[in-house]
Amino acid sequence: MNVIIIGAGIMGTTFATLAKEMAPELEITILERLDRPGAGNSWAFYNAGTGHEANCELNYTPVDEEVISVEKALKIHAQFNVAKQFWSFLVERGAVKEPQTFINQTKHCTIVSESAIEELRLRFREMSAHHFFEHMRYSEDFDEIKSWIPYTMEERPRHEKMAATVIETGTDVNFGALAEQMAEYAVNELGVRIDYGTHVKRVHRSPTGRWVIEAESNGSPVKHKADVLFVGAGGGAFPLLKRSHLPFRNRFAGFPVGGRFLRAQISAEQAKEYKAKTYGKAKVGAPPMSVPHLDLRVVDGKHYLLFGPFASFNPVLEKGRGFFDYLTSIRPHDIPGFLSVAIEHFPLVRYLVSETFKGEKSMFEELDNFAPGLSKKFDWKPLQAGQRVQIIKDGDLQMGTEILVSEDRTYGTLLGASPGASVSPEVMLRCLERLIPSIFSKEEALEKKRKMFPEDDLDTLINDPDRYREIRDAVNKRLGIAQSRVQ
Repeated sequence: MNVIIIGAGIMGTTFATLAKEMAPELEITILERLDRPGAGNSWAFYNAGTGHEANCELNYTPVDEEVISVEKALKIHAQFNVAKQFWSFLVERGAVKEPQTFINQTKHCTIVSESAIEELRLRFREMSAHHFFEHMRYSEDFDEIKSWIPYTMEERPRHEKMAATVIETGTDVNFGALAEQMAEYAVNELGVRIDYGTHVKRVHRSPTGRWVIEAESNGSPVKHKADVLFVGAGGGAFPLLKRSHLPFRNRFAGFPVGGRFLRAQISAEQAKEYKAKTYGKAKVGAPPMSVPHLDLRVVDGKHYLLFGPFASFNPVLEKGRGFFDYLTSIRPHDIPGFLSVAIEHFPLVRYLVSETFKGEKSMFEELDNFAPGLSKKFDWKPLQAGQRVQIIKDGDLQMGTEILVSEDRTYGTLLGASPGASVSPEVMLRCLERLIPSIFSKEEALEKKRKMFPEDDLDTLINDPDRYREIRDAVNKRLGIAQSRVQ
């Protein structure tokens, strides 16, 4: 079977690695628009790199009339546990270098002001009762919070009422570095082929039922044929879906959202002082990806602080592609959906427009509001982040991700953004199960799956504390993540 994957980011390289590990007989080719893997939204400074475990993101635990929902947080945490199992397997196999080349332990904290203290207290009570978050700590004590996240508290008035939670076993993940190492392993050890500098323009079926992929490689037109096609091209998946002639293509459109960060390089000593990702509470009307956070990032052995994001509306599908590409991906039947989003989500649209024109002065003011005095402590520079394309499905704006697979199981794609890269192994495993189910009928493939994923059933992880702790402790040890001191 000939499989073509479009996109050599974290999704495409994960899909290829999983498929070839379980079914070595597959012929797999990845077509990548850029000149190296993981250089798009997977690159270190194009995404938050949080390692989404739902430890600290308030938007994953919504509150409605003083009732908090933790179901989404539980699912994301379970998915991330599955992801860590796969990364642990890659380390054991020598497919990636030392785990610290892509994953580093970092405290995950949430901090709120007086108006949201009751919400955070409620969140802590509900979450810490579950074994996923049993090591979470809560405090309203100034000095204790400062010991967790000093850079947010150093110049804050002691009389200001704040509350915070912390989990010490959070992570910072460099998905670009992980994608690069996976791609090298997939090519050299598994026999995957990657064609760089190949921009796919159109996909369609041939009379024989195979997929024809029309592309441009180094200025020359090229064609590929595939029995199975997986499109993991970020925002670039939308125009290809529109040109695929698949019946469900008309249900989807893309809503682009960009972003910026403030970035400052810091020393290793300073990084030890602030080894955390600290999330606050999003503004009213802001999209989930705009929750303010101050993150320690480790990239190629160097340490950085990132603050943001500052959202923007930029009508392009991916960085490096222009407005015309986005315009040509829109069909007349998409227009009512765009109008519906503009009306129903007008505060969001207004927020994005205002953020787009925000200058550096306002960005620094927001930084100092989040962490008083920090703008003067380091040399901050604005940084353009990656481009996200949210889903408009049946005229409604969606904030998650969605796997689409054609009825004949020859075409698969992933649309949407957060939590994205953080749960890529679990999402790609489900996509592979739906797209090429024949793989899972072979005992050899199932045995390899058990080695990669000792426990991939989310319900088991959520409902069986002993099994979860067994898996968590084993993968954390292999990935260099120390267990919390709190028992």
